[in-house]
Amino acid sequence: MVYLLLADGFEEIEALTPADVLRRGGVELKTVSAKDTGDKTVLGAHGIPVRADVSLCELNKEDMEMIILPGGSLGTDNLDKCAEVHSLLTYAFSNNLFIAAICAAPKILGYDGILSGKTATCYPGMDKYLIGAHKTDARVERDGNIITSNGMGSSLCFALELLRALTDEKTAQRVAKEILA
Repeated sequence: MVYLLLADGFEEIEALTPADVLRRGGVELKTVSAKDTGDKTVLGAHGIPVRADVSLCELNKEDMEMIILPGGSLGTDNLDKCAEVHSLLTYAFSNNLFIAAICAAPKILGYDGILSGKTATCYPGMDKYLIGAHKTDARVERDGNIITSNGMGSSLCFALELLRALTDEKTAQRVAKEILA
């Protein structure tokens, strides 16, 4: 199961593009509200409300194979404020599961020590938070089970890399062809 975490202020394209592409590729994905209240309606950075599939208290970390953190400045800050998000990241890291973050969200991975010794990218100017990482300006970086991307304009490249990691090259190419990427 892939869990895509949503907090108020998330960047809509950075969240919904991976959700769409992964589902097109046959990957089981649930959007997760990271609100402490358990409210499943999460408001994107541009005022678009999204109803998450589950809340944090409803997910089963034992079936997790990937966790995805979309960016958006406010959304990233709200994810970072949530202790359960950090707990899930620690669990994923300890169990060598896929961890993905885009735009400003890789800074959370930096704070948690997940990027130490890894190659990573993020939104320009946020690289100071990629603690311990070899920082690049690439659109997408994959270093083992860690996948990072630099921002909204790279959302489709990011999503296809996530699909490639979870399935195979053939599936990623098929979906890319179907959506004219």
